[in-house]
Amino acid sequence: MTTQPEDRSERAAFWTRSVRLWDRFFYIAIALVAATTFVTGGTASSTMASLVCLALITIAYTVVGRRALATGSARLANTYLALLVVLTTLQVGWDNLGAILLFVAYSQIWFFSGTRLQGVLWTAGLTAGVGVRFGLQAAASHQSIPSVIGEMSVALAFSIALGLWVTQIAEQSEVQRKLVAQLQAAQDELAATHHAAGVVAERERMAQEIHDTLAQGFTSVVMLAQTTAAELERGHDEAALARVGQIEQVARQNLAEARALVAAFGPADLEDATLAEALVRLAERFTSQTAVVITLAPGTADAAGGLSREAQVALLRAAQEALANVRRHAGATRVTLGLARVADEVTLEVSDDGRGIPADAPEGQGLRGMRERARGAGGDLFVESSPGVGTRLRLTVPVAPPQDAASPSSSAERVAS
Repeated sequence: MTTQPEDRSERAAFWTRSVRLWDRFFYIAIALVAATTFVTGGTASSTMASLVCLALITIAYTVVGRRALATGSARLANTYLALLVVLTTLQVGWDNLGAILLFVAYSQIWFFSGTRLQGVLWTAGLTAGVGVRFGLQAAASHQSIPSVIGEMSVALAFSIALGLWVTQIAEQSEVQRKLVAQLQAAQDELAATHHAAGVVAERERMAQEIHDTLAQGFTSVVMLAQTTAAELERGHDEAALARVGQIEQVARQNLAEARALVAAFGPADLEDATLAEALVRLAERFTSQTAVVITLAPGTADAAGGLSREAQVALLRAAQEALANVRRHAGATRVTLGLARVADEVTLEVSDDGRGIPADAPEGQGLRGMRERARGAGGDLFVESSPGVGTRLRLTVPVAPPQDAASPSSSAERVAS
């Protein structure tokens, strides 16, 4: 044992965790030795001396030994071991059954020793003391001293081997406990990291959904409201009234998108319509709100079949974002919108005749969102633009295999679950 509890060896920490069981073993062993000494002891004086030694050993363990365990004091531990060696040496000389106490003493030495070397030295010291005591008794009674030396050598070898083996097991157990604790800590840290990454990903997804739906809807409401105000100033009441109707329509659509977003569904347009029908509705609303003519490419309805739910959402959101960019930035008069299928890929194409994207313009949130959606669906996004000529946007996604393809209704149920 060392001077501080936190610096104890792996072996001492192992023993400390089982100190209650060790207490029971020690006190029971001492009680058995005392009972045996009292019943089978020799003369009254030797029996009394043996019982006194046992009592002193018990007191030393209770007062000094257990305090050494509680405080982790190496000084108290060595003090107790010194008392144990001396008292055990005296006791076995007065008791023919002292070998029982010798077994207890050897166990206690390895219990309290802080290192292997200390355990070996204290074991050798106890063996030497007991051997000298037995040797003197053998010489006095003309018995064979070599037999005593042989017995004590066997006892010493057995005690050291047992102590080292128990020490090795204790240290391995402690190492395994630490490895398990480290593994648990790593798993907890990994779980926390995954949770944090999931939270960030969900926030980004929600931000993109809001940008692609609610933000665009509110932008339309603002622009329609401004147009309505201009019509009222010019006295065009009928035109203003039509714009108010469009504002209501956009607001209702935004409300439907918000409800779908809260319910964790995809776009509201895909709940009761195919992708092609949703694109037609999108084009009609855009034309009615901006007077920009949208031409729907032929073959769009056929190309939209067999797409996964994720691919449909990516394509529709990309179309919404592309038209929102046309409204805000392009100044276009004509737009072409449609789907085309080539082999196992479907491409959404949105092109306009507007002012184009400046070469040094940074990529905005809308384009980044479309690119992420394309990657999420296993596809990619391509943007071609020349100032004064217009912009052409193509988002390509793979067609889902037959076993993975799902109808809009079944996909919505799966997303909701």
